[in-house]
Amino acid sequence: MDLDAVRRAAREQSTRVTAGIHRIDEYCAAQNRDESHRAVIGPQLTGTGASGVVRCAGEVVAGWGDPNVPEMAFSVTKSVLSLVAGLAYDDGLLRLDEPVACLGDRVRGITWRRLLQQTSGWDGELWGKPAAADAQSRGGGAGGWAYNDVRVNLLALALTVLIGRPLPDVLEERVARPLGMSDTWSWHGYHNSRVRLPDRDLAVVSGGAHWGGGLWINAADLALLGELYLRRGRWGERRLVSAEWVDLTWTPCEIKPDYGLLWWLNDARTVYPSAPASGRCARGNLGRHLLWVDPARRLVVASRWGEDVGRLLADVSAAVGAT
Repeated sequence: MDLDAVRRAAREQSTRVTAGIHRIDEYCAAQNRDESHRAVIGPQLTGTGASGVVRCAGEVVAGWGDPNVPEMAFSVTKSVLSLVAGLAYDDGLLRLDEPVACLGDRVRGITWRRLLQQTSGWDGELWGKPAAADAQSRGGGAGGWAYNDVRVNLLALALTVLIGRPLPDVLEERVARPLGMSDTWSWHGYHNSRVRLPDRDLAVVSGGAHWGGGLWINAADLALLGELYLRRGRWGERRLVSAEWVDLTWTPCEIKPDYGLLWWLNDARTVYPSAPASGRCARGNLGRHLLWVDPARRLVVASRWGEDVGRLLADVSAAVGAT
């Protein structure tokens, strides 16, 4: 590994900061093309600047900015939601090809797999936001693929009902605490995203940040989540999530081969053409928030508010080299 080249790439990334992040309300509003549904209904966090971490072979080898400052994760949250789904899968609560029965007729026989692959085509309204309000959903009818925050929020609701606990509590107990993550991360929903169960009333988190909310996490903690996937779910002597779930997560969707269960797959180099095909990633806001995992290089890259992450991945991957 050319450690100097890795650190040089990290230093260069610190200068490529996304514009407008200090006015986060205006920045997020600009992401919602449907003006009739731009109203923010969840909390927002002002961006502080580009930051990130590079881990290789289990060690932090480079960083930039302040990797300990939490930032909004945007659609990286979707991949963390997939991790919680994996815990339910390991517990025998969730079977991928069975209907999401816990939500009744509301989902019309849609399976967990279709929700996790974003192929459900669900066309309802949740928390006051219709699925059609997400411009990215257009063209993704029933059985088609569409990147859609409302449908992912439906998955978050379903998992909350299925598990019967707030999803942040599950993540903290089963993953964050065993990994040694800091206590600075948090996971938010909307002011009206709650569900009434027979014995309790629970808050429901969101799977993105088009209308606020979502996961807020720093680069160092995000990299630890990537390291867990790199180690196929095992942390020290403990297994936190099954290797089977990691494999399922990274299995290409038939309709969208560069997508798995809420994770992006670079097999055909369609996600990041300049990066290795062995990479998998959680990404949000067009890659300005990124968790990259490359098993072939034992490499994890967490980047926040960075521009030109494709170049970062290319430079770091070349410097590390395949094992």
